[in-house]
Amino acid sequence: MDGVINGDHVLDEISLREPYRSPRFLADLEQLDRSCRYFISRSPIVVVGTCHPEFGVDVSPRGDAPGFVRVLDDNTLAIPDRTGNNRLDSMTNLLTDDRVGLFFMIPGVHETLRIKGRARMSRDPELIEEMTVEGKPPKTVLLVTVERAFVHCGKALLRSCIWKDTYRADPKAWMLARGTLENSNETAVEIG
Repeated sequence: MDGVINGDHVLDEISLREPYRSPRFLADLEQLDRSCRYFISRSPIVVVGTCHPEFGVDVSPRGDAPGFVRVLDDNTLAIPDRTGNNRLDSMTNLLTDDRVGLFFMIPGVHETLRIKGRARMSRDPELIEEMTVEGKPPKTVLLVTVERAFVHCGKALLRSCIWKDTYRADPKAWMLARGTLENSNETAVEIG
């Protein structure tokens, strides 16, 4: 074997790829095509990935009615930043590192759309007005310049049964767990 494995740790790409079959690549695009536009227009959620040199990687969901992410042209997307928890982790990261990854899903569809690009934030009054929903304007609009776009195979979503009730949790159980977490955070704050 030409690759390097130290104990159980994989240390290079040759040893990484050894147990896998050859990759199956779908079209890897440098701009949005008709399929990408269709997918984005029907997706009610996108997960935004960003990075900060000091704080590391962050992922954060953005969601609304399908079509909330607008395709402005073959290389530009507009994503409204609506009221949420106001942590602004992703947005703060983008002030330091403009690289962004987007992960779009459509309920019931097993394939996903992945996009890599560069992002900047805008408060352009026209964009804000265009993206206002039920009288509520976004605070900021994320403008993403697309560098790569591709459809990702649906095996992970198939295995997870995400669009079925197979692994559906009881929301009441989650609320109990969440309450326990919130109480432990309060205790940690009081102690710290």
